[in-house]
Amino acid sequence: MASGSNSLPPPPVFAGENYDLWAAKMRTYLRAQSLWEVVENGRNPAPLPDNPTMAQVRFHSDEVAKEGRALAIIQAAVHDDVFIKILNLDTAKEAWDKLKEEFQGSERIRRMKVLNLIREFEAIKMKEAETVKEFADRLSKVVTQIRLLGEELSDQQVVEKILVCLPERFESKISSLEENKDFSHISISELVNALQATKHRRSLRMEENVEGVFVVNTKEESNRGGGWKDKYPPCSYCKKKNDTENFCWFRPGVKCRACNQLGHVEKVCKSKAKQQGQQAQVVEHEEQNKEHLFVASCYLANRSKEEWLIDSGCTNHMTNDASIFKELDHSHFSKVTIGNEESVEVKGKGVIAVETSSGTKYISDVL
Repeated sequence: MASGSNSLPPPPVFAGENYDLWAAKMRTYLRAQSLWEVVENGRNPAPLPDNPTMAQVRFHSDEVAKEGRALAIIQAAVHDDVFIKILNLDTAKEAWDKLKEEFQGSERIRRMKVLNLIREFEAIKMKEAETVKEFADRLSKVVTQIRLLGEELSDQQVVEKILVCLPERFESKISSLEENKDFSHISISELVNALQATKHRRSLRMEENVEGVFVVNTKEESNRGGGWKDKYPPCSYCKKKNDTENFCWFRPGVKCRACNQLGHVEKVCKSKAKQQGQQAQVVEHEEQNKEHLFVASCYLANRSKEEWLIDSGCTNHMTNDASIFKELDHSHFSKVTIGNEESVEVKGKGVIAVETSSGTKYISDVL
């Protein structure tokens, strides 16, 4: 039957970097082999008494073998470039202390590292575009380094740090959690999951509030529904059933004032259009901005910074909260008309970041 030591994987190999992480793994590995006490205390087995019994001889042999096994494991757990530093040392404790002094430094240096990490822990803040989980992971890396250096840092301190660093947009979530959970007995992962769940529920509610999207203020498409051809007689000018006098360009006997040719009016004159091409492009751009605005019908009764005008993907979304833009071009000005015939002034165009249940999404061309 194989022994417990034979079932363990090889020890982690130290190549000169991340000593604190390697040392933590090695302590666990040596404890599993019942050898950590030999390395930590460096005890030498007591000499055998006169006329020892077989049990005493066997125990003494086991103690001597432990010293050899512990030193062999440490030597096998370092790269050759590191091994030369402990080559001439005869005990496991001497080898361990030498590596600690070489790569972690003295107690004074260790304390300086701890103070620098604590200063970093206290100064770290959550970024605006960062999710709760991303911030918690970044904070946990600093916490792990502090703990690897032997400094105590409780989960309660980390939880308090997360709560203090959350941006203002999380105030309602924190208030909700305070009513339902005791922060003095909540773990880091539980807090992160609770904040993410609250945010996910809010996203679902916002999606349910949007009833539908419809087109407003289209010019050429209005009054052109089904059955139009059956309701009106043919055009008196061109005799076509799919046209009316108001829209027909053909005018027999009429002379154009722009080109002096018969058959059309100045409004549809191609010669005039060529002369004023640049002006026509500006007019067309303005009409396009008005013709394809989409808005969403929401349950929101009052306007707030969270109220949006949303299109179906055809042109642009609109918001009245300039603070949420990641990029904003203040030189873009125009006017749009929404479904209630109200004119809305556009004072910029840019890119925003939106927090969703699947992460941060970026929307461009937002007015």
